[in-house]
Amino acid sequence: MATTNLKKFVADIPNFPKHGILFRDISPLLANARIFRQLINKICRRYQNNLPDKIIGLDARGFIFAAAVAYQIKAGLLMARKPKKLPGKTIKQAYALEYGKNSFELQANSIKRGEKILIIDDLLATGGSTEAVCKLIEKMAGIVIGIEFIIELAFLKGRKRLQKYPIHAQIIYEQ
Repeated sequence: MATTNLKKFVADIPNFPKHGILFRDISPLLANARIFRQLINKICRRYQNNLPDKIIGLDARGFIFAAAVAYQIKAGLLMARKPKKLPGKTIKQAYALEYGKNSFELQANSIKRGEKILIIDDLLATGGSTEAVCKLIEKMAGIVIGIEFIIELAFLKGRKRLQKYPIHAQIIYEQ
C-alpha cells in the first residue's frame, strides 16, 4: 500500500493563536476517514512485535490518536492531563514553557512496575511536555517503549531533549 503524503492533510493557519505563529492544523487529517485510518494503522504496525501494555495520550489532541491506537492493539489507555483535571490521587511533573511553567498529572498507581508504555501526542516542539510525561512513567517504574508524534517541528530540536527514547513522527517540518 502506497503511503500518502500526510502534509497535504495539514492546514497552515498563520498568526494563530497569536501573531507570528504558524499553526499546523490536523483537523483536515482527522476529518478524512481513510487518511486517519491509514495513520492509525501505520502506528499500530510499528508496535506489532512489541505491544505496549498501556498507551498514554497527552492532553488534549494526543487523546484522539492514543484512543484509536489503544483500541486497535487492545492496550489500556491513560490520559496525561493538566493539573486538577483527573479525579483521585495523582502524581505531577512540572515542565518549563517559554513563558512560564505548566505540569502534567497521571493518576497514581495507573502504571505497574515494568509495564511497557507508548506515548502519543499530536506535536513535538521543544519536547518539554513529553519529557515530563516520561518522568512520570519512570517514577512509577514503567518503561517507555516509544513516543509517537503526528507532527514534529524539527527546527525546535525537541528530539534532542528526548534522545534516550525511540521517537517517530509522521510529518516533519524542518522550518
